[in-house]
Amino acid sequence: MSPARRRVIPEATIARLPVYHRCLLQMQAEERSKASSEQLAEMAGVNAAKVRKDLSYFGSYGTRGVGYGVDHLLVEIRRELGLTHDWPCVIVGAGNLGSALAKFAGFSDRGFSVVAVVDIDPARVGEQVGELVIQHEERLAELVLEHAVVIGIITTPPAAAQEAADTLTQAGVRSILNFAPTVLDLPADVLVRDVDVAVELQILAFHEERRAAAKASATAAAKPATAKPAATKPATGKQVTAKRATAS
Repeated sequence: MSPARRRVIPEATIARLPVYHRCLLQMQAEERSKASSEQLAEMAGVNAAKVRKDLSYFGSYGTRGVGYGVDHLLVEIRRELGLTHDWPCVIVGAGNLGSALAKFAGFSDRGFSVVAVVDIDPARVGEQVGELVIQHEERLAELVLEHAVVIGIITTPPAAAQEAADTLTQAGVRSILNFAPTVLDLPADVLVRDVDVAVELQILAFHEERRAAAKASATAAAKPATAKPAATKPATGKQVTAKRATAS
């Protein structure tokens, strides 16, 4: 194993690799043979220095003044992400989300194959979703072994998520993508990625609230100050008497 492969890779860098992969696929579709770090950074929404730093963890793929070969870099990133072969996945929970994921054709293009869908509702068992037939959740452990499943995708209601996760881990699955809005209690060697849409919406709402507050503050600051009318000094008793005397 090369020294570059033994280095500890920051989680933030790992999280950006799929983004680079997506950008490079777009460049490839546009028949672009070269990509500079600036071009890749602009598409990925980061700065060029970060792109160069991220890619340096895995080797030197670029040439100064020339950039990166799109096809070559795409192959290298696919290898780093483990996308050179399929990863069998099982979906637990055949509700609206689970069924939609089972029908999603984009998984196969990215190195993942959904091999089974299970649900606890007997009324759903036997239904067709995409190219798969929903099976009872009682068969989950059997299906994991049968298809050598390495990734479990949980789309159950929160109350059923822990049991589904326990069954997956007991069957040998060590990577779980959890869509259920609950915290799973699992062994330390099980990697869990939580996808909570409500949380993401709340984060967006937080930024929208701050943006609205900043806009209101800027609007208030831009308003011209209204001049106050000069205060009229009340006349003293002597002044009033003088005015009356003059009038007479």
